Amino acid sequence: MLKKLALITLMGMSASAMAGQWQVKVGGSVVDPTGSTNVDGLGKVEADYQYAFTPSVEYFFNDNFSTELLLAAPIKHDIKLDGEDIPGTSIKQLPPTLTFKYNFANSSQFTPYVGVGATAFLVWGEKGVVDKVKNDVGYAAQIGVNFQPADAKNWGVFFDARYADLDPKVRLVGSTDEFKLKIDPMVYTLGYSYKF
Repeated sequence: MLKKLALITLMGMSASAMAGQWQVKVGGSVVDPTGSTNVDGLGKVEADYQYAFTPSVEYFFNDNFSTELLLAAPIKHDIKLDGEDIPGTSIKQLPPTLTFKYNFANSSQFTPYVGVGATAFLVWGEKGVVDKVKNDVGYAAQIGVNFQPADAKNWGVFFDARYADLDPKVRLVGSTDEFKLKIDPMVYTLGYSYKF
């Protein structure tokens, strides 16, 4: 009898521990490159900003610690030279990003959080005078806040800002030389969250 009671208790504790461990977030982002590269004989080369759909999935280990995987549709950056668009020239990439987060859980409806982790620049394509772009990896940092209205059981709204250290190597048409294109984007995201 005691074994059965202990088993039932443990099963109940396990079910309770599993509750609320997953969160899905759906947001819209502005991907705003902060870097540029001066190329000899050309001038300042940079990637332009872009809007993106950026869903993510988050797993909570407990109230404070979680890990979040940012996903996105392919993001296209027009390429600029000395502040002007190069006609028909762009690069497209996927930016999967994994961050480990600390959530400042408290009694209010606002939960601030910070995170650090890794990101990638996975080449999806290039057009125009860009001949080749190489994949790249770098570190990522994140800060944000989730707001859960008083009458909301599982859903909320969030805003966060991320920084990604991404400098893929680029080669232009007609050249054998490569240079690092400093993209280093800030990603500003606003969206909805739903916790299971």
